[in-house]
Amino acid sequence: MDRRSFLRLLVAGGAAAVLAACGADPGSDDAESVSPGQAEPDAGRRGWFKDTAPFIAHADGKSLEARLELMPSGLITPPSHFFVRNNSTSCSVDPESWRLRVEGDGVTWEARFSLESLRAFPSRTITSYLECAGNHRAMFDRVQGCAAEGTQWGTGGVGNGEWTGVALRDVLDFAGIRPDAVSVLLIGLDTESPEGGFRRVLPVGKALHPDTLLAYALNGEPLPRDHGFPVRAVIPGWVGASHVKWLGRIVVSREQLWTRNNTTSYVLIGDDYPPEGEALGRPVTRQTVKSALALPWPAELEPGPRTLHGFAQSPDGPVVRVEWSDDAGSTWHDAQVESADRYSWARFELAWEATTGEHTIMTRATDSAGATQPERIPFNQKGYLFNQPVPHPIRVA
Repeated sequence: MDRRSFLRLLVAGGAAAVLAACGADPGSDDAESVSPGQAEPDAGRRGWFKDTAPFIAHADGKSLEARLELMPSGLITPPSHFFVRNNSTSCSVDPESWRLRVEGDGVTWEARFSLESLRAFPSRTITSYLECAGNHRAMFDRVQGCAAEGTQWGTGGVGNGEWTGVALRDVLDFAGIRPDAVSVLLIGLDTESPEGGFRRVLPVGKALHPDTLLAYALNGEPLPRDHGFPVRAVIPGWVGASHVKWLGRIVVSREQLWTRNNTTSYVLIGDDYPPEGEALGRPVTRQTVKSALALPWPAELEPGPRTLHGFAQSPDGPVVRVEWSDDAGSTWHDAQVESADRYSWARFELAWEATTGEHTIMTRATDSAGATQPERIPFNQKGYLFNQPVPHPIRVA
């Protein structure tokens, strides 16, 4: 390693951290004697470890949608209520044998990190929402009358957490990332996924952003197994597919990389989305500003004055305004907004007089950059990034 990297890691974690970061176990003379940790198969287990009671368990066996109405008060989502989206099943990884490999022609040398050596880098904590690219997908059918492919997520494919980890750029600097590097490929250990480890490509600029993390903790505790233990990527403001769980390899390339997940999946495919590179349309990266009421679908309420609440988020947040309408958008009223950090979602409240009958309430959010939810978005085949205001049905009786 170069002198700068050596001294930085030596100061952060001592000689043991330097040895471990170079791929050697501090207690071993043979760096190759420890193999990377692998996901443990459990054929008799369902697709996740957590209690499914607070969720809508979708038929694909890979998706637990949060019920926003069951979210505890406050802005932070506890792991027990944090949605799950897998591409195979949740993994169980041995943290002692786990290693993260960084390799490819875009770095000077291959580096291998144990969990201990990764934690020797300076840590960062960021409050950020995480949202599935297909959150609100069902609304293409419910609102536009045109069903998209894929799991029919309602509004609960989102959560907000405090993520602690190390900056990905520190790890890439340690491996000697080259100035002509273009792509950074993140690969998970979930070997049952279609490509033998879920993978997503980041442009090098995003990989080197100081807020792009390799996270090992959620809300101050080690990552739960359903959420990527021992290490996952956290890419604030980008779709959940970029936040690769159970991370095992990082490949840095001096060429643009293409995989299933930026050519045919996680791509906007439709008349309004011209193909880019080898993709069938426009690869999905950033999320969009959106909002939702924390109510069942459809909701049933008793008559009388009500205080309703919900959540709103934006990749360019924070959300500074949420409006609501109960007359199909003819008039809009301001809700009260409790916001937080740039990447956090916001919680909003509105006072509504519930009268007997059938109603719909729409909400729309605006962030500090001035972006607001559009009246309509073009259809795409896979149903990603739906963010027009949703008319939430409410029956009062």
